[in-house]
Amino acid sequence: MPKSLFWTRTDTAGSEHVVLDDRQGLTAQGVALAVDPIPYTCRYQLTVGADWSTSRLEVTAEGAGWTRSVRLERGGDGWRVRTGEEGDLDAALRAAGHPPAGLPGTDDPDRLAEALDVDLGGSPLTNTLPVRRLNLSRGPADQARTITAAWVLLPGLAVLPAEQVYTSLGPGRVRYASDSFTADLDVDQEGFVVRYPGLAERIDPR
Repeated sequence: MPKSLFWTRTDTAGSEHVVLDDRQGLTAQGVALAVDPIPYTCRYQLTVGADWSTSRLEVTAEGAGWTRSVRLERGGDGWRVRTGEEGDLDAALRAAGHPPAGLPGTDDPDRLAEALDVDLGGSPLTNTLPVRRLNLSRGPADQARTITAAWVLLPGLAVLPAEQVYTSLGPGRVRYASDSFTADLDVDQEGFVVRYPGLAERIDPR
């Protein structure tokens, strides 16, 4: 049966709800909302193979007077990136006192060549991808693995390669690190995030 997961943001007002099927890899459809840096709604569709490497991510982000989209597809010849834009997100950001986001996507998909995972900004779901692919939630403690993820920034949908380190801390605990940022994630038996300190907590049905 499909699963339904819901997180509330703890760093800002916002939430994420995803309906997924993880019996053969992962297929997921989700919606994320947040008010920072400006209010936006993000909708995404994610397809992950049986080996838990990502094959496709489609994202649409929209707010007052603007809409952006990006589609990432990974094949034998690397990543293909397509983007779309209506309205003026950068003008909305500047009006709210924030720097512009720049263009969606990437001008050089080859920079993503080593990425097997995607990381959607602010989404606890996408942390599960390397956790499951590398079997870290059930692995021995202090097992560290370095990956490259295709990092999709919200709300602008720029796509950047990001080196990340995931370390098993024993059953149900995984440390995430990128640059100087570190967070110890609580995950369930299936590798889905229960608590991401400083970002989100999962709310289960009562």
